[in-house]
Amino acid sequence: MKPPRSSKNDVFLRYKLWLSAVSGEGIIGEGQYQLLRAIEEKGSLKAAAEELGMSYRKSWGDIKNAEELLGYELTEKQRGGKDGGNSLLTDKAKKLLEAYDALHKKMDTAIEDAYEDFKAQIK
Repeated sequence: MKPPRSSKNDVFLRYKLWLSAVSGEGIIGEGQYQLLRAIEEKGSLKAAAEELGMSYRKSWGDIKNAEELLGYELTEKQRGGKDGGNSLLTDKAKKLLEAYDALHKKMDTAIEDAYEDFKAQIK
C-alpha cells in the first residue's frame, strides 16, 4: 500500500535549535554540532571539514568563535608529525555534546506534542 501523497497545502513543522551568546552570536547549532561530532569520529579538524564540505578556515573559525564565547576549549590539537596533526574533543566539549543531545531530545518531544495540539485545533 502506498503512503498518501502530500499536497502543496500540507503543513509541516520545521524548527532549528541553537544556543547563542547574549550578543546573538551562535555558539552551537546543527552545523557546529555536526562539526564536533565529525572531529570526534575522524580525529582531525581537516578531515571533519572535508567530510562536511566545509572549508578548513571556516570550520576552524567556527570552533575558535564557540570557544571564545564559551570560555573554554573544545578541541585539543596536536600539530604535524609523521602522520600529520590531529584534533580531539576536550572533556568539556564531550559534555556539551551530551547535554545538547539531551536538550534536543526534550525539545523534539515538547515540540511534537505542541504540533499535534496545533494540528487538532486547525482541523
